[in-house]
Amino acid sequence: MSKRITALIADERGNIFDEPTAEGAGRVGNKIVKLKPEDLIKLPDSADLMYLPARSALGFRRGEIVHLQGRAVSAILPQGYTRTHLPAFESTLNAPPLPLYGYTAVVLYKDELHAAALYTDENHKWNPAHYNTRDLPKRIRRVKRDLPDNRIVAQVAKCSLKWHCLTAQNLFYGRWECGVPTSPTCNANCLGCISLQAAECCPSPQSRITFKPTVEEIADVGIYHLTHADEGIISFGQGCEGEPSLMAETICAAVKKIRSATNRGQININTNAGFTDGIKRLVDAGLDSMRVSIISADAANYQRYYRAGYTLDNVKASIRYALAGGVHVSLNMLYMPGFNDRAAELAAWKAFLTELPTQMIQVRNLNYDPDEFFKVMPPDDNFIGTKEFLRELEASFPNLTIGNFSHYLGIRN
Repeated sequence: MSKRITALIADERGNIFDEPTAEGAGRVGNKIVKLKPEDLIKLPDSADLMYLPARSALGFRRGEIVHLQGRAVSAILPQGYTRTHLPAFESTLNAPPLPLYGYTAVVLYKDELHAAALYTDENHKWNPAHYNTRDLPKRIRRVKRDLPDNRIVAQVAKCSLKWHCLTAQNLFYGRWECGVPTSPTCNANCLGCISLQAAECCPSPQSRITFKPTVEEIADVGIYHLTHADEGIISFGQGCEGEPSLMAETICAAVKKIRSATNRGQININTNAGFTDGIKRLVDAGLDSMRVSIISADAANYQRYYRAGYTLDNVKASIRYALAGGVHVSLNMLYMPGFNDRAAELAAWKAFLTELPTQMIQVRNLNYDPDEFFKVMPPDDNFIGTKEFLRELEASFPNLTIGNFSHYLGIRN
């Protein structure tokens, strides 16, 4: 069994091989580094391998970075894992942006595939074995009979079968967190938006809804799911929509109708929290939990990514109001090695969390081309590494949960 860490390459057909003459490399920010055993975990069973078109693999020979005769290879990790290093590659001239995936360094070590990552959250509910079962189409037909002519049901059925969205499928499995898309519009223009991208950029992996659901459509889905589902959650703010708080008037009326019918389960919103008036109305209507998409606690860097019609101060005001209203607040931290773990970013996060003691951070691998990302963010090689970044947050905020998933809170019975 070889204990060397060797690079992987792909040929023109996408076949993947190890390159035994080159040591495996990873990338943090714009820096190429040699991977060490402590950086690696065995590649999870449900991970995927992907070769990177128009990008040559990099490795090390005798301590020097070298170009390898093959395309770069990346791992795409399942939820519950946080990458620590990006793949090491160099793009060819005029290479198109990569599709929106979370690219992770992958190598051969001890004769097995290993990824540069951490296991950061355990949740059996997100195990792929629970989804895309053979009876899913039958389950979809049954819910469509129970809730006829409901456009939300039709949308999440498409999301379930075409894009294999897990929260969409949970409506039909009658369990856990169920996505309820509501908003065709947004107040931000995120670099890595997964439902709307400029035509000249990388294609979005799913399409945004084109309609505004009625109060009745939202309430009918909410009552149906929360009444029957085990540990049921309904979540506004899905990958197939814009910003749900822009639909606050309709959602608030639906929430009141839902709660007049059932006190079971949890009502959640996934939001950028930039529309504070809308968030306030939703909190007052009976919101239980809120997950806020955020990439940086530095106002300038935040705006570089979100390119929003609001500011980070608006986000803070929304979080402050939600916490005061007893809402459980999680931060959905979009994570890119070499950015979030910068010393300046860590200092900003410590100030943010001291001011706004949210209950949880959900670390999410940012699905975006690293080259495109670091063209936008100012260069800064003063980073401490993902492991140390997370350790610092845990040590500074012992009541803060760091994971990857929205957890059922057991708020209502």
